[in-house]
Amino acid sequence: MGEEEKGGGEVVEILIKTVNEIASISDYRYTVKKQYCNLARRLMLLIPMLEEIRDIKDSIIPQQTLKALVMLKQALDCAKDLLMFGSEGSKIYLVLEREQIMNKYHEVTAKLEQALSGISCESLDISDEVKEQVELVLAQFRRAKGRVDANDVELYEDLLSLYNKTHDSASDLAVLRRLCEKLQLMGISDLTLESLALHEMVSATGDPEESIEKMSMLLKKIKDFVQTENPNLEAPAREKNLPPSGSGQAIVDGSHQMPVIPDDFRCPISLELMKDPVIVSTGQTYERSCIEKWLGARHDTCPKTQQKLTSTALTPNYVLRSLIAQWCEANGIEPPKRPSSSGTSKTVSTCSPAERTQITILLHKLTSGCLEDQRSATGEIRLLAKHNADNRVAIAQAGAVPLLVGLLSTPDPHIQEHAITALLNLSICEDNKGSIVSAGAVPGIVHVLKKGSMAARENAAATLFSLSVVDENKVTIGSLGAIPPLVTLLSEGSQRGKKDAATALFNLCIYQGNKGKAVRAGVVQTLMSLLTETGGRMVDEALAILAILASHPEGKATIGAAEAVPVLVEVIRNGSPRNRENAAAVLVHLCSGDQKHMVEAQELGVMGPLVDLAQNGTDRGKRKAQQLLECISRFLEQQNHSRAQTEAPIEQPQPSSMANSGDS
Repeated sequence: MGEEEKGGGEVVEILIKTVNEIASISDYRYTVKKQYCNLARRLMLLIPMLEEIRDIKDSIIPQQTLKALVMLKQALDCAKDLLMFGSEGSKIYLVLEREQIMNKYHEVTAKLEQALSGISCESLDISDEVKEQVELVLAQFRRAKGRVDANDVELYEDLLSLYNKTHDSASDLAVLRRLCEKLQLMGISDLTLESLALHEMVSATGDPEESIEKMSMLLKKIKDFVQTENPNLEAPAREKNLPPSGSGQAIVDGSHQMPVIPDDFRCPISLELMKDPVIVSTGQTYERSCIEKWLGARHDTCPKTQQKLTSTALTPNYVLRSLIAQWCEANGIEPPKRPSSSGTSKTVSTCSPAERTQITILLHKLTSGCLEDQRSATGEIRLLAKHNADNRVAIAQAGAVPLLVGLLSTPDPHIQEHAITALLNLSICEDNKGSIVSAGAVPGIVHVLKKGSMAARENAAATLFSLSVVDENKVTIGSLGAIPPLVTLLSEGSQRGKKDAATALFNLCIYQGNKGKAVRAGVVQTLMSLLTETGGRMVDEALAILAILASHPEGKATIGAAEAVPVLVEVIRNGSPRNRENAAAVLVHLCSGDQKHMVEAQELGVMGPLVDLAQNGTDRGKRKAQQLLECISRFLEQQNHSRAQTEAPIEQPQPSSMANSGDS
């Protein structure tokens, strides 16, 4: 059914839902904060009008107004995308592409103004008060359409000058310090999120080749500056065992800091220390997984030089790999894990010819049309890959992965279960994770997660967790529809299935772009039911996921609406140390800027348990408890001050003072 075929009430319900979703977006980037906050605030003023229209019978709504409501829906969808862009997008991108961003803002404003102009408040018998509010919003949109707000010119020029290297080194430091402060890129977590956002946004634009080199270079300079200025800065847990991430300041031998990675050793795409450097036809070197992803997106140019690639062949850069290993050894750092080619030599030396022949025979059975052969072969491969690391490498290199992926859609439940479990066992090997995803396994795994037996669904969830250890796989898995069936398994699975789904969801939701998907799939409601179920066997997992989701605008709003505060207060009072920590972390986000939740927590007696947590909790628990105590204390002080002013007796002024008060 097309939008124009829907009834007015149905369209208006969608409009109200969209405006409420927009209201839940927060923390806009510095460069667009003023304009985007104004836009969101104006849209929220439309709710009273929409609620009045919702109560009108469809037959009374003029056709022209119904068309205008459909236009408004389309304009609101554009506005929501724009505002999400300004909340989660790359900070560097938003500065360098400021003209394009503001053009889009004015374009959206014009669409909203045009749609609103088509809604006739008179013919709908809208109340005068609401009508005045809508006219005010319309006037604001018209003014905004013609206004050009002053951008932060210094910020833009600082980024350009840094890229063009027009300053001496002393000035460079001042510029970098200003940029870090204005862009709020002061820590490893900030930089990691910016790196993810930057590459996601650049890839989503029409001409990523024109932007990626400049923006990546700027981010690398900012990263290096932050590391130099903050020598004791800790990287996230996944970055501490170097590599994969060379951007953090790891502590080596207890006191020495890891030196800055030479530029030639970093991949120009990821800016990380290369593990498997390969050369493309233009002579440039990249990390294999990064350039394969670039080529997989159907780009036919070199990301760094923008030259057209004459071939997609990738040649291992053995010389550079050796230099990187020597540099790591000289600096007391564990060298990058050797790529799969090193695994090949190990497999050859430990697997006998008979074993290799057995694997070949099993793969041949996989391709036969005989279900019995396929059933026995997948079962044997599953067992071979279960306990032996060398077998995992040998089976994958023999070409088993694409064959197993093809069997994920088989109607035979035994073959399907063996195939998904074999892939799970193969994914334990780090080098196999990328090849499994590259073979197009994720849609098949999602199919098993939806349609398979309970045992197969459990192993599908465990496979997604294993694959999502690689950060770029988090994006791929989330984008291919894995999150809703994981939420379903979390709700209706066996105890083991719920555990597998929870671990996979936790890992996927570390990536900011997956949090909204999980919230919209209903994960918060499921987690709340797990928190309150008899026995409490999933409390640890539920709180850990909620603590991640609470940092997302949609997550925060949905958790608050699910009446989570009483449950969180009870956990802070009586939970385990780790659960008290996570409950406090969720409550910090809920109470941030929301007095309702703060008042509720205070009325439920959270202050005493918070004091105890601040004194006896885990390190993180102590910090979160202290944040909450300070937040609630400030709120109570403001309340007491306001009450004191309201209750203070009013002195009767003397005649002479009344005359003076008029002058003042």
